[in-house]
Amino acid sequence: MTSVKTREPVDVLVMGSGASGAAVTWSLSAGGFKVVCLEQGPWVPPSSYPTNSADWQYLQRTTWDYSPNVRKLPADYPVNDEHSQIKVVMYNAIGGSTIHWTAHVPRFHPSDFRVKSLDGVAEDWPISYFDLEPYYDLNDEMMGCSGINGDPANPPRSPRQMPPLPLGPDGERMARAFDSLGWHWWPSDSHVNSTEYRGRQACNYCGPIGLNCDRGARASSDITYLPDAIKLGADVRPNSTVYEITTGPDGRATGANYYNSKGEQEFQPANSVVVAGNGIGTPRMLLHSRSRIHPNGLANSSGMVGKNLMFHVYAGATGLFNDLGSPTYRGPLANIIMSQEFYETDPSRDFKRGYTFQVGRGQGPAPTAIGNVPWGKNHHVEFDQRFGKTMGLGAIGDDLPEEINRVELDTKQTDRHGIPAPKITYRVSENSKRLLAHGVKSARKVLEAAGAHRIFENPFSTNTGWHLMGTARMGDDPGRSVVDRFGQSHDADNLFIVDGSVFVTGAAVNPTPTIQALALRTADYIRHERMDLKS
Repeated sequence: MTSVKTREPVDVLVMGSGASGAAVTWSLSAGGFKVVCLEQGPWVPPSSYPTNSADWQYLQRTTWDYSPNVRKLPADYPVNDEHSQIKVVMYNAIGGSTIHWTAHVPRFHPSDFRVKSLDGVAEDWPISYFDLEPYYDLNDEMMGCSGINGDPANPPRSPRQMPPLPLGPDGERMARAFDSLGWHWWPSDSHVNSTEYRGRQACNYCGPIGLNCDRGARASSDITYLPDAIKLGADVRPNSTVYEITTGPDGRATGANYYNSKGEQEFQPANSVVVAGNGIGTPRMLLHSRSRIHPNGLANSSGMVGKNLMFHVYAGATGLFNDLGSPTYRGPLANIIMSQEFYETDPSRDFKRGYTFQVGRGQGPAPTAIGNVPWGKNHHVEFDQRFGKTMGLGAIGDDLPEEINRVELDTKQTDRHGIPAPKITYRVSENSKRLLAHGVKSARKVLEAAGAHRIFENPFSTNTGWHLMGTARMGDDPGRSVVDRFGQSHDADNLFIVDGSVFVTGAAVNPTPTIQALALRTADYIRHERMDLKS
């Protein structure tokens, strides 16, 4: 029988070092709690970022692909998404998916927390935008936000840490197009430095920001929250794969069993456990952590663990231009301007809620040639017409929750340790289809107004499962939710969930700043209301 080493007990065990796990680890460490953070992926040194390699575009499609099913790195687990219309993407490393993101960070609107009251769909959150507002601000301070106040589509905000990133000639062209239509636009809030911030350099607009930046210009939790947390005494352990959250006779969490970097089994006892594994990894681990007291999975007395998966739906259009002034692959990819003209529900439209337009730049030569230019005798001609001359409008749609969209444990696939893989079932709703059709039509109007001489429509994007939400949602009713308004499990009062799985609705914006704000709020609750968890 294999012996399991037991580590020294701690106050809080955090599972996951991404956007939310790192924020909680820092906040609780600052509050004097003894914290261990387990991350199944490695530390990724800046010297190994693809942007330091002449082969960066090859790496973008292999070991730095967004999909774990393509990368197949040791830290990745497979995802069975053959029954999903959207494919899952994520990254496993210290810093989680924040080391592989574009750092576009809009906030939810106040209406996003009240969609049932306002629009008669989904459920209301048990909290409001204003409950999160101070934590949005704190997160911007820790990550560093480039932006500007005054956006009429959003509540007033405190000043950003840095001015907005320059729009560039391409962004200015699109802004004028929105103006000509009388439609809203605003510079994107970005966790990308427009000036030096906390010792991290400003962006040099090289282009492939999603592949990370050895200048530190693009924030990620491995270079923001975690170094400060470690200085405060946190123990961050890479290459540590949890296979079971353990519970005692009373059903409360006692810690976790995991495989260490050598593949050896260890047990980390803790007074409390904080799960930050994302909207796929968290339900996977809860469902796998069955016991006599929790026969259907940990924290799953409601049967809601894994239900209500939301991704965000994407569509849009791309325009070709000959006179933008500079190649469109220069500058941060998704951090130019956004439009929320069609964000709120409008009774004159045939769908509920809405979408945000994100203006996107072009990509490098290989992604352009492989992903955007048809093969055949005219390939080189088409490439010449498109490379460095495209601007895109992506509509990110509010993906309303449905219980049929779900995460389960796969009965065949496992990771390298034999832990069952997640199985994803997801279909695009009729409401989302109508929303996206409106988005494509509106995108064409903007590109025409901007002077595009050719326009290509993209009615639906499949490889866009970046935003993993809703599978352990919060609520006041234990029969219809997994955690309460502070992320505390209804079934075990020392188990907390802080990632996107707690989302009640997904809104029509990127979720990371809201995930981090929720995590900081939960940490604040533990620090001030749960001192019983501190040794």
